Amino acid sequence: QVQLVESGGGLVQAGGSLSLSCAASGRTFSSYVMGWFRQAPGKEREFVATIGRSAGSTYYADSVKGRFTISRDNAKNTVYLQMNSLKPEDTAVYYCAARQLGPIATTPKGYNYWGQGTQVTVSS
Repeated sequence: QVQLVESGGGLVQAGGSLSLSCAASGRTFSSYVMGWFRQAPGKEREFVATIGRSAGSTYYADSVKGRFTISRDNAKNTVYLQMNSLKPEDTAVYYCAARQLGPIATTPKGYNYWGQGTQVTVSS
C-alpha cells in the first residue's frame, strides 16, 4: 500500500505557472505508474498526465500537452507536475494517483491509490 500527499496548489493569474508535488510513502514507489488527474466543480474527474515506472514513458491529455510536464524522482518517492501557461479552465482540484499493475493508463479506474487533492485556481 502507498499513501500519497499532494502539495503546491494555489492561486495564480492566467499565463502563470505552478509546480505540484506528490510525495509517496513506502519503499516501492518505483514499482508504481503515477498519474495526475483533476476535477472541476460539477465535472467528472479527468486525466491530466501519466508517467511510467522508470520515467521512460509519459502521456498527456490534449488539453495540457505542451504546457504541463510530468516527472518523477524515484529516489525521493516524488512525482511532479510542472504547469505553465495556465488558463482559467485549468482551475480544479488536482489529484495524484498510483497504479500498481500494468502500463501507463488514462482512466481513474486504472489507479489503486489516490491523494487528497490540492486546489489550483487560475484567475483571468
